[in-house]
Amino acid sequence: MADQPEATVTAEAPADDTGGNPMVGGAAMSPSMTIVENAVNSADHTTLVAAVQAAGLAETLSGAGPFTVFAPVNAAFDALPAGTVDTLLQPENKDQLTKVLTAHVVPGTLDAGALAAQADADGFVHLQTVSGDALSVQIRPSGNAYVFDESGNVYRVTIADVMQSNGVIHVVDGVLLPAS
Repeated sequence: MADQPEATVTAEAPADDTGGNPMVGGAAMSPSMTIVENAVNSADHTTLVAAVQAAGLAETLSGAGPFTVFAPVNAAFDALPAGTVDTLLQPENKDQLTKVLTAHVVPGTLDAGALAAQADADGFVHLQTVSGDALSVQIRPSGNAYVFDESGNVYRVTIADVMQSNGVIHVVDGVLLPAS
């Protein structure tokens, strides 16, 4: 690809441009595309994309990064208490939405190998998110990874190491929440 496509909701990766990346939400994930460009193609991440756009973070997450994003699926947002997503998407709640979303982003590219290499004896890696909140990842002996947020929630990484031109995405089955 000579030029990077603009980050739009119509970003499309060439069929042969997956670089070994797994499919996410029924879509090929291209390592030559940004986090936002790939996310808009995933049918499992429409709520996340809408939230990123509402928070004004699309340009940032399309930038050079690098970023590690723990990307919750639509079902994770659906599992929040009724009305939570609609409330967060209201313009007057943009700061709160931004805080929640940036609690899913860690500076740098931390693929599963990098996380495992940094893990302590119990398999934990303690990270600081872009929002300033703490996040912990545990790599279990089975190879499964779990993410712990500041609110005491634990979610499984369902798809790891989706490489992007500006970082990596790990798909998670829950919305990570900063402490109240």
